[in-house]
Amino acid sequence: MLHDVRWSIRVAWVLSAVAYSLTPGWTLASDANISTPKKRPHILFIAIDDQNDWIGHLGGHPYAKTPHLDALAARGTTLANAHCQAPLCNPSRTSLMFGLRPTSTGIYGLAPWIRTLPEFEKRVSLPQYLQQHGYRTLTTGKIYHGGLGPKKRLEEFDVWGPAGGIGAKPEKKLIPPTPMGNHPLMDWGKFDHRDEDKGDYQITSWAIEQLDDQVQHHAETPMFLSVGYFLPHVPCFISPKWYDEVPQGDKLLPLVAADDRSDIPRFAWYLHWSLPEPRLKWVEDHRQWENLVRSYLASTTFVDAQIGRLLTALEERKLADDTIVVVWGDHGWHLGEKGITGKNTLWERSTRVPLIFAGPGITPKQVCGEPAELLDIFPTLVELAGLPPRNDLEGHSLAPQLRDASRQREWPAITSHNQGNHAIRSARYRYITYADGSEELYDMQSDPRELTNLASDSTWASVIADHRRWLPKMDREPAKGSAHRVLTYDKATDTATWEGTPVKRSDPIPQ
Repeated sequence: MLHDVRWSIRVAWVLSAVAYSLTPGWTLASDANISTPKKRPHILFIAIDDQNDWIGHLGGHPYAKTPHLDALAARGTTLANAHCQAPLCNPSRTSLMFGLRPTSTGIYGLAPWIRTLPEFEKRVSLPQYLQQHGYRTLTTGKIYHGGLGPKKRLEEFDVWGPAGGIGAKPEKKLIPPTPMGNHPLMDWGKFDHRDEDKGDYQITSWAIEQLDDQVQHHAETPMFLSVGYFLPHVPCFISPKWYDEVPQGDKLLPLVAADDRSDIPRFAWYLHWSLPEPRLKWVEDHRQWENLVRSYLASTTFVDAQIGRLLTALEERKLADDTIVVVWGDHGWHLGEKGITGKNTLWERSTRVPLIFAGPGITPKQVCGEPAELLDIFPTLVELAGLPPRNDLEGHSLAPQLRDASRQREWPAITSHNQGNHAIRSARYRYITYADGSEELYDMQSDPRELTNLASDSTWASVIADHRRWLPKMDREPAKGSAHRVLTYDKATDTATWEGTPVKRSDPIPQ
């Protein structure tokens, strides 16, 4: 049960905050009170693409090997119940960087870029707000989704490094043709290549160079350095050096149940109706399941090693004591659970992400089990950096928990995937509702694999009611220009439309 008393107290506040967020808020022309104290903490902002909870200290997989992230977690606070706002790159990253839920912007798909929408064209993002308060902002790799033109780039960050990405790749695909289009990104496995030829290695080297530049030329200016890693996003190409470190034991493959989706609404399939990511059946039939899991785990370890290089450089340049480090993943990834691979679901494997804070003002060796959202990063960094608070952000600062992990939070974590489809994750439960009104409820303490849907049992009616009150009050239709993995639903005709194609109740589920 959620914290009922405090929830009722907070409802009016939340509604007023949502109402305020619909006003223009901070814009590029804002005359907000801007001050620059002599000393602000540096911020090292590290993103990992498609990284689920297969991280050592999170316990998502017994073979996960991430010693550098584990060491950082020991130096700071882990938000062990952290979740994305959308299980897809563009809406997740847009939400984090601009401080608004996907349901408030209408950005649910891989398009559009938020700046193409007139009402958000001049909204001040996280790096822009820091820049307004004296920070020098730098970025490399994948922070925003998709590329920007040279002029537009300089509006978002002061300095842009290499784009990163895949880097070295084999001459031809390593796996057989996959269904639903044989997308070129659907590939994984090992082949001989140098670490130095990978995009993630190169962005790390560039970031280390910026630390040197900071010490030599910008010592009096606070730095916001964002580094976005590509792996373990597909294609997961990895050299034998890393691949062969992953054991082939009995615990390699995630546990799945053959009838896992027997009590799940059909509408859940519509959220990933036809995608390049193959279903579990395909990876089993083509003997690719073990290869995919090993490639994913090895890629995660490789990225951990790059983060280790960067954190070591931070220490060696004596910047660590003055730097807030935050590590986050933009959403999770299924590797067979619920019969699929990929993201685009409202279950734990797709929404739970790593979230670590370390540095000045943060208590070390803490693990917080309270719900947290990626949306909370923006207001948290504002508070930790001592900046004027913004009242147009829809997240809530985690600073109280970073000081004392036992502090309870009033808010659950909310993930949305297209209009009308939402997951509410509290400390104990996961509640899911779909656009057609169908529901799921899981007790995450007794059923962490989400095998038993409790929604149809009236015993749990009060728990469902407690969670339903947190459904977004604003639930916008897809924004103009929305494309790629966009789902809509017409209640009047009971018709779902996936990427422009109607889906009938009688249509067979693509495999």
